Amino acid sequence: MPSGDTLTRAIDPTLFRRVMGRFATGVTVVGFVRDGVATGMTVNAFLSVSLAPPLVLVSVRKASRFVQHVRVGTRCGISILSEQQRQLGPHFASRREREVNAKFLDHAGAPLLEGSLAGIAVRIVDIHPAGDHLLYIAEVEDLVDGPDAQPLIFFSGRYKQIHAHDPILGWRAVDG
Repeated sequence: MPSGDTLTRAIDPTLFRRVMGRFATGVTVVGFVRDGVATGMTVNAFLSVSLAPPLVLVSVRKASRFVQHVRVGTRCGISILSEQQRQLGPHFASRREREVNAKFLDHAGAPLLEGSLAGIAVRIVDIHPAGDHLLYIAEVEDLVDGPDAQPLIFFSGRYKQIHAHDPILGWRAVDG
């Protein structure tokens, strides 16, 4: 391995997208306020960052309208979608469906979708550029535990269902 040198190799964007699509993710809608009205954006690039303080990260394309309205200090709501909310994924990913029933509830200034698997009310504390995206770091201000339902999954460019079963454990966890 060369020391001090950066190995640069052209990566095919189509192959990169396909390979990254092999990582199954949940689906979230990040709610924010635009011109005084709650709206949202579908995001699957979401993760927890820290427990103390509780922080999460959302990755957003720089070209997104979200970028024009969300700054450090903005409150947002992250709604984790269930299979029953499948129609909301494409709706908030720019393909607005007329017949979609999406109701945002104000949760301490953070718009959360009614009926979601879970909701996270956050305040943006930092924004970092990363290629053609921005990484939004947000501090968790409140949590909402929703109904017991199956999560909506995104895998290989499509929404999927997951049929999870508790594993049969042949071993016992040992405190270490």
